[in-house]
Amino acid sequence: MSLLDPAAEKPPLQIRRYVIVLIAVIATYAAFAAVFPGFLWYPIVYHSELNAVHKFMNAVAAGDMQRAYEMWSPSPSYTQKDFLSDWGPDGYYGPVKSFNVKDTYYPPKGSSGLVVIVEVSAYPTFPEKDDMVKQSKTKEVRLWVEFKDRSIQFPPPQFASLGVDTSFVNQHHRNVISDEINATASGAL
Repeated sequence: MSLLDPAAEKPPLQIRRYVIVLIAVIATYAAFAAVFPGFLWYPIVYHSELNAVHKFMNAVAAGDMQRAYEMWSPSPSYTQKDFLSDWGPDGYYGPVKSFNVKDTYYPPKGSSGLVVIVEVSAYPTFPEKDDMVKQSKTKEVRLWVEFKDRSIQFPPPQFASLGVDTSFVNQHHRNVISDEINATASGAL
């Protein structure tokens, strides 16, 4: 070491940097929790209901209809034969090979359950959003999950259309009819 060489510099304390980063992260989480409390509360509150739907849909997708029917809470007139005509391989929603929990809706205060919207598919892996051919073959089903025992059934009639934007549906039907009229008119010319 000569006289013209600079002295060795000591590295700055990294603890100070870590403390500042930690404080910034905690402040960010606190701000997020204060502004959007529902995002933190929602997954915790409805976790067991969503878990029940996942168990039910996994049983249906695996073809274990007996176990799925046991999780179902049918009315006395809804037999296992009726269940299979809805969920079985040749049923209305079947064959179910994969599913996607799309959304949940909490009905008005005083309700005994939660509406869970599920998309079902006959493909082993759920189709990607951009795969329109496979997406067109998926079906949407609304399930009612009781809070008290996590039993599953179709929603009561007053909640069956919960979450559906009827203005969009009506507009869609007007567009389809308009397209059919335009196609007929242009074909006639």
